[in-house]
Amino acid sequence: MQGIARRLIVLAAVAAGGCNQHQSTLATFGEDAAQVRAMTVVLLIGAAVIAVVMSALIVAAVRAPEGRMGHRGGMRLVLWAGAVVPTVILAAVLVWALPAMRPAAVGPADLRIRVEGQQFWWRVMYRPGADPVESANAIRLPVGRRVMLELDGGDVVHSFWVPGLAGKMDMIPGRTNLLPVRAERPGRYRGVCAEFCGLSHALMAFEVVAMEPAAFDRWLAAEARPVAADPNDAAVRRGARLFAANGCGGCHALRGTGERGRIGPDLTHIGNRATVGAGILPMTTADLSRFIRAPQSIKPGVRMPAYPQIGDADAVAIARYLQALK
Repeated sequence: MQGIARRLIVLAAVAAGGCNQHQSTLATFGEDAAQVRAMTVVLLIGAAVIAVVMSALIVAAVRAPEGRMGHRGGMRLVLWAGAVVPTVILAAVLVWALPAMRPAAVGPADLRIRVEGQQFWWRVMYRPGADPVESANAIRLPVGRRVMLELDGGDVVHSFWVPGLAGKMDMIPGRTNLLPVRAERPGRYRGVCAEFCGLSHALMAFEVVAMEPAAFDRWLAAEARPVAADPNDAAVRRGARLFAANGCGGCHALRGTGERGRIGPDLTHIGNRATVGAGILPMTTADLSRFIRAPQSIKPGVRMPAYPQIGDADAVAIARYLQALK
């Protein structure tokens, strides 16, 4: 009995490990995820009731005296329990679930956000079109507003999944899939790629920040501004010179400057981001400088090359410059 109890405790601990507030299908903050959770609970309760009823029927059949039920009674039980009742239940569940399968309407005035999966990070563009506001590895949503997410795989097939917001959706190169969502509660949540896409598939998380509408509007207006760093700070000026001298602008863009690279993430306001390398490391000077010099040691398979020729002091200067971009 002690061995069984230990196994049950281990299984319960493993199951509880999947229950958290920032990445869980049970801790929802989006309208669609709440509908999925409701359907899951109803189906789970229904399955439990069916299991109990079937167990009771098995026990009754085993204990019943021989000949208690004749052929006609048995056929009647099979007809009702095996055909009529399941058909009615499944039809009722289908009718109840159909409205949740209807795509939500998104109007022309609603916010659109384009998300492209890359190896191994996320390109995020607000108001995609002639003058988009670009960021990376974090998506901000206004609470209570319908938002259309335009999902695309920039290089290979990825899968966009924010468990508390909505269901999974594939991101396929050359094809844009649409996912309408609506956040219902402010907070910070976690999203992941749910389709194996290479060596660092498990190292490309992203943050979803659900904000009050007024706060979101202020943030988006600030995010649209060009690079802003103190030009009187000698350390900032040195980091800016090193950034340009080492060709970082060939892959990264800084709005308002001559750096317009499109291969890597836009770094215009990188100082406001919480993590380095798509959720791998905290945004500290030490971790950012490490990633600049040897990204492959932190994220295997990443397309950013190593820069061993950049000394520690220069890497720190570039990191401090980037952290000043807020």
